[in-house]
Amino acid sequence: MDADLPLPSTLPIPLGEAAAPGRAAILPRLRERIVAFAASRGAGAHAEDLAQEVLVLLHTKYGHLETAEDLVPLAFQILRFKLSALRRTAARRGEYDAVEVEAFPPPSDAPDPATVLERKELLARLMGGIARMGERCRELFRLKLQGRSFAEIQGLMGAASLNTVYTWDHRCRKQLLETLGGSWQAAGGGAP
Repeated sequence: MDADLPLPSTLPIPLGEAAAPGRAAILPRLRERIVAFAASRGAGAHAEDLAQEVLVLLHTKYGHLETAEDLVPLAFQILRFKLSALRRTAARRGEYDAVEVEAFPPPSDAPDPATVLERKELLARLMGGIARMGERCRELFRLKLQGRSFAEIQGLMGAASLNTVYTWDHRCRKQLLETLGGSWQAAGGGAP
């Protein structure tokens, strides 16, 4: 129910039905007690809504009850059921452990500047190392970077067998590692 709308203190009774004078006097006081009880049990902003739901249920299903001895225990039993349903719903939706987005913004997908710099430095080192290698190794790395398989590389480079391409690849990677100073990582540490 909207907080902007005024809530009636009693339920509207359809024309043609006459409410007992006792019931009309009990319902406004009962509503106040229901709101206070719901607010004290943690319903907070939902206390008014719960009170209205309880009163609607009393009016629709239990219209034949007219004394305070009958209405009060029944109203509070209904309210306890409604409170437990509210708690289950809030737990299912994750409202109890929800965190404000402003307090903990979601992590960015962009890499941090240090990682970007390390990748650039590694790329520069690799490109410099490959430039100092022989023609066959440069061609092999170029084809591998294009996503070619070893069988395709065998055909393009005119190798006698697939094992020859594997051997060239091993030797070229070993030569590149030696060109880079024996380590894939930069002299200052850092990840590849």
